[in-house]
Amino acid sequence: MTQPPSGLNLRGAVDLSALSQPAPKAGAGGGATAPNGVVIEVTAETFQETVTTSMTVPVVVDLYSARSAASTQLSATLQQLAATYAGKFQLARVDADSNPQIAQAIGAQSLPTTFAIIKGQPLPLFQGAHPAEQIQAVLDELLRAAAENGVTGTISVADAPEAAEEPEEPPLPPHLQAAYDAIENGSFEDAIAGLELAIKQNPGDDEAKALLAQVQLMGRLESVDPVAALTAARDAAPGDVAVQLVAADVEVSTGQAPAAYERLLAAVRASSGDDKNAARARLVDLFLIADPADPAVLKARRDLAIALY
Repeated sequence: MTQPPSGLNLRGAVDLSALSQPAPKAGAGGGATAPNGVVIEVTAETFQETVTTSMTVPVVVDLYSARSAASTQLSATLQQLAATYAGKFQLARVDADSNPQIAQAIGAQSLPTTFAIIKGQPLPLFQGAHPAEQIQAVLDELLRAAAENGVTGTISVADAPEAAEEPEEPPLPPHLQAAYDAIENGSFEDAIAGLELAIKQNPGDDEAKALLAQVQLMGRLESVDPVAALTAARDAAPGDVAVQLVAADVEVSTGQAPAAYERLLAAVRASSGDDKNAARARLVDLFLIADPADPAVLKARRDLAIALY
């Protein structure tokens, strides 16, 4: 994650009017009311309620995918921070897989993506999962920007009506749950070993393959200095595959997946033998982390086929 921005403002915000369609009315003569609660789930149909809330309370939008381990990690961190800030902002969670139009409207290139809404205008915050203290610095800056624009309201949980009890989500398959538990404990090796065994037993387990690719990426980046890695790659030739592989990992982890794909495609074109195979294999692994319908993935797959044949 980059350093917290030195000054957030409302300039450069994009237009969300395409998403701001009136939500279903509560009854004859009644309009939709702003959502209650510090943490809420938002869909394309209820997005206008969130925009309305942003006129008086800053809204932080967590655009996530249930298929992404980084999304799971970030969502937990954001919900903890939302509780800590006690209603100074509302956390609106959006499932990008079920609401692709929201992701398209803000130009999200990877998941998770976090942005804010102040007075109906979206402001990009960051992509990917990051430590709580870094996210807190961004939130503090966001609240200062909101105050400068007269948005100083809070969400009062006490005033919120009692929500209907949500059905419990079905439990994860044991091998996936074990992998998530290992990640929580910082044991990437255990998570990788368990997932590799699960895939060996069931080669068609796409969820395990995607999670394995994510964990392997996290493990590879444990001791990497992102700035140094990108600087080294900038100064190296495209055919210096070892350097380009590390830089591509950094770009994917920081929400720059299309740049990573282009970097690895250049490495495939500029190399041969084992180096060419290594660049190809890493690119295919990184595809597993992304939405298979992502236009950047589809384009990179086509370009890879051309580069190989």
